Amino acid sequence: MGLQLVEPVSPARSTPPLSVSAGVRNPLGSGVPIRAVLFDVDGTLYQQPPMRALMALELSSLLTSPARFPGRLRALAAYRKAQEALRASWEGRHDSLGSAQLEMASQKADVPRDEVERLVESWIHFRPLKYLRFCRAKGLTPLLDHLERSNVRMGVLSDYPAAKKLDALGIRERFSPVLCATDPEINAFKPHPKGFLRACELWRLKPAEVLMVGDRAEADAAGAAAAGLPCVIIGRPPRTGQNFLTLSSLERLHRVLDPRA
Repeated sequence: MGLQLVEPVSPARSTPPLSVSAGVRNPLGSGVPIRAVLFDVDGTLYQQPPMRALMALELSSLLTSPARFPGRLRALAAYRKAQEALRASWEGRHDSLGSAQLEMASQKADVPRDEVERLVESWIHFRPLKYLRFCRAKGLTPLLDHLERSNVRMGVLSDYPAAKKLDALGIRERFSPVLCATDPEINAFKPHPKGFLRACELWRLKPAEVLMVGDRAEADAAGAAAAGLPCVIIGRPPRTGQNFLTLSSLERLHRVLDPRA
């Protein structure tokens, strides 16, 4: 999918600028200091393999209603596939991205839309919350503490609603803004640059001053590059790409940003 860099709109007057002394060094080696970090959530702030294992065990409880089990699984799978289809083909054709995803999943799974919506709310948005504290990414708290001490702002950009997940992780108060791809002001999944530029606008910062930290190069890194943000991809062997750096963990990122760590 071809992406075009979208110029950010004029920043809100009510948002105060950062202190000129704030910042950490850019892990990509640029001379521009990092004054804010924009985090992905799923697979970045918590580990997905243990979460998937726990949810698979809970999902098996659906076997108590074997007649409905295939339809439920089909609907959840279709919802995730609809997101990837819209990610690859998004051209601003829908007034509501969230509604478009539900409608597409309903048609593909041959399950009523209201049933798909109920399943998504339960199995994607609500039930995983109780497991999140057991799946926190290693090194998360020390990294956030370091950024806070350095007067670096922290925010979230996720393809899914993130506020309740941050509450469950016990870190909600650290992040502002908390943005979702389906927010009316964004209405586009990563790697579209709108969400990245929305964060820069709210912070009144240049894209080069904002570091994106995610786990998917094709979404997080590609979107960051389209918007002009440096990016670190977590959970991959260390290497430097054209527009991003890969690191094995948040612990490693902390050491890169703070040589004293």
